[in-house]
Order: sequence, then C-alpha cells, then structure tokens
Amino acid sequence: MKNIIRFFFLWVTCAGFAQNDSLVYAYPSAVGMDSLFIIQKVDSIMAYAIAHQAFPGAQLLVAKDHKIIFHKAYGFQTYAQKQKITTEDLYDLASVTKITAALPALMRLYDAGKIDLDLPFSTYWKRWKYHKDKKQLTLRQILAHQAGLIPYIVFLEKVMRKDGSFKRRFIRNKPDKTHEKQAYKNLYVKNRFKYKMYRIISRSPVSKIKKYKYSGLTFLLYPDLVKQLSGLDFETYLQTYFYRPLGATGMGFTPERKHFTQNIIPTEIDTVFRKDTVRGWVHDENAALLGGVSGNAGLFASALDLAKLMQMYCNYGVYNGKRYISEATMRTFTKVQYPENDNRRALGFDKPLLHNSELTLEEAYPAPEASPESFGHAGFTGTFVWADPKVNMVFIFLSNRVYPSRTHRNLYDLHIRPALQQVFYQAMTDPNK
Repeated sequence: MKNIIRFFFLWVTCAGFAQNDSLVYAYPSAVGMDSLFIIQKVDSIMAYAIAHQAFPGAQLLVAKDHKIIFHKAYGFQTYAQKQKITTEDLYDLASVTKITAALPALMRLYDAGKIDLDLPFSTYWKRWKYHKDKKQLTLRQILAHQAGLIPYIVFLEKVMRKDGSFKRRFIRNKPDKTHEKQAYKNLYVKNRFKYKMYRIISRSPVSKIKKYKYSGLTFLLYPDLVKQLSGLDFETYLQTYFYRPLGATGMGFTPERKHFTQNIIPTEIDTVFRKDTVRGWVHDENAALLGGVSGNAGLFASALDLAKLMQMYCNYGVYNGKRYISEATMRTFTKVQYPENDNRRALGFDKPLLHNSELTLEEAYPAPEASPESFGHAGFTGTFVWADPKVNMVFIFLSNRVYPSRTHRNLYDLHIRPALQQVFYQAMTDPNK
C-alpha cells in the first residue's frame, strides 16, 4: 500500500509538472473512480492468477485522463519466489514490439510521404517484384493481415540439425568477421543469414483467398525498410524520434548488452535453442536470429515506458506538448480496414472483436466495455497494451506467462487480462462520458 501511495504522488516529468496531454500520478478519485473497488478487485484477480500459475508475477499500470491512477507490481520473477517484481522491472514485450517499434517508424515514414498504403509493397521491398503472388500486395493489406501471407516461419529449423546441434556455417560460439550478430550469450549468427530469411519469406506461399489471417512475417523486414527509407538504422531511428523524446529511458532492444540498471524478468527455460533460462535476450527465435533487433519482437520495456508511448497514441500523436505523429495518420492506422470481411484489425494495431460489446467476458477480446475506437496488441510472452481514446484510458499489463514453459496457458484460459481491464471500466462513474 505504501508503494501505491508513493507512486500516486510521484510526477513523471523531470520538471515535476506535466502538460495536459502527458502523464502524472493521481488517486483514482481524481478521475471519478473508486479506489477501494479497484484495489480489492485487482488484488483478488492477481492473487487468483498467480495461485493458478497464469504467471509468477506481473506489472499493471492504468492511466485515465492523463493520470496514472494505478501502478502496481505483483508476485515474483519466478515460481521459486526469490525476487519480487517491482514497477521498474523490464519485460520482453514479444509481439507488442510490432506496435511499439515497427508501427511508430512506419507511421512517421507515412507522414513524411515515404510510403503509400495502397501501392504494392514491392514498390519499396524490391525482392517481391519477382514473386507473382506477392508483387501486387499492398501495405494496407499486409498491415491489416488481409494479404493471405502465412502466419510464421520457424527459421530455427534452418540453423539446427535434427539431433539439436547447430550448423556451423550459420551459428558459431565465438564471433568472427562473418558471424557478428549475437543471438545469445555464446551464439553468433552468420551476418548474411537474414538474407536467407528474406529469400524464404519471398518464396513462402500466399493464399488467393483474401480474408483475415494473422501474419508477422513482414515485421521481420521492416527494420531494413526503415533504414532504406530514412538512412538511419532501426534502433537509432526509434531512439531519436520516439523513445528518448518521450522519456521512455528503459525501452530498447538487447538490454543484456546495454547494462540497463533495471531488473530484467526471465522469460522461458529454453531446452531447445539457448538451453538456458532466457533473461535479457529476446525470447522469439526469429528475432534472436536477427541479432535481437526486429519489428516482430525484441523490444524490452517497463510499464511506465509503455504508458508514455501508448498515451501518445491515445492522444492521437501528441505527448507533453510535442507532436510525434499526425492526427490524420493515427486515425488512419487505428481504424478497422476490412470490416466487410469480418476482419477486426486496423493497420498493425489490434482492435476489439466485431460486436465485442455484445459478448460475455469469456467470449470478448479485450474487455466487452472497450470502445470500438480502442486499439492495442498482445505479446506471446504474456504482455498486453491497450489505449481507448473514447474514455482516454491506457491499460498496460506485463507478465512472463511463458515461464518456465510456453505450455503455460492459464493467462488465456482464465481470461485474466480482460477481467483486469474490465475492473477499470466498471470503476468509472460514467463510462460513456
């Protein structure tokens, strides 16, 4: 309770003040919400989730009307219960990387006129000009998961033999001039392996039926596309134009190599690839084979880091008096693109299920009360971020549900995230204002 009170009165801006579009800490009552109701409900759901091994620990941050009205850590880093979670800890965001790394870069390039959503993606990614089934696919189709691309390719199979050993031409235990991309502590990937990945993606099948089918393949390509169109490498671009100006100081790739001061939460005990407890290195194997920097996964952050970026999105591109993305672009990218095809997705962003408000908590995604204007994304490791501009609310949930193994699915089966999110909608005195 002391931690909650301490954080409620901590200003997040370095000067101690915030403009009306940035974040400050406050009591829930400051935005017309019932503190006791929230604490009792959230504590109960979190205790139930941890007891049923949905995750060993988690962070939860909720902001309403630019005020952080809840920010608390629960549980431990692992089920051994040796080290408690804190609100400063960094988590592997998994696919939340898609909307917190790849998308801000793409939206800024769109604002600059460097990309067109309705031109063929092959206009920019020239390799696809030579593949008949991909030549005409537009970026709008691709980002809305309407292009017919396959969901995922397991590139790990290309670097490992059936007996579990590595193919030496692709993986080395020590770096050399041709193997400089570091996938893990003592695993270095061939520099040119990414081009093999690109070729395999280019040759992958495409369905002729254009309907909603989630695919993360092109997010492996966007870092090179950003460099091609901007002249800056992906990390530098994001740090220069987004993370540093936002004050998201713990947000970044490959934290183990950058010596961040915050604790980094372990993800999985990997028995196949790393053969170790993965901590501080990206969990996703495809991102690892790219050296830990990718548009599909690889970003690490705390809940507060994410809250600043998601509040900027919720403000339609503005944070602390600075515009990062135009309002028109934000509205374009957060709008459902193909509702006539029963596709709920926006451009890169996830959206509520169509007719979500009519569903029960067990059927809905996310909480049934989330407005049609809301958007966000989930991550495989147990992460989830959501912004609802209609009620000006940001919801950040971080866990390591894949610890010790990705077979742990109670986070989904027990509907923990929508149940937590629902608490804050129910706590509003007038959720439709």
